[in-house]
Amino acid sequence: MTLIEALEWYGAAAGALAALIVSLDLGRRATGFAFVIFVTSSIALIAWGLLGQESEGIGYQNMILFAINCVGVYRYLIRKKPVLAAD
Repeated sequence: MTLIEALEWYGAAAGALAALIVSLDLGRRATGFAFVIFVTSSIALIAWGLLGQESEGIGYQNMILFAINCVGVYRYLIRKKPVLAAD
């Protein structure tokens, strides 16, 4: 398996795993770690997209997804959960 193939398969598998974790709704911390996995998936798919032939669209798409996933990491792992005002 070449590096480009490994990046492709890791990116796909990591994205699927992260989506599964988010869909299970296991809480903020688990969702935050799922976003960390999404970030690594995006990095792999950016590299695959830009290094591979005819796959640069996936690379550019994942640049946007990388930014979105970083927001998810911030919201679920770094930022403290906002306190809701009592009615």
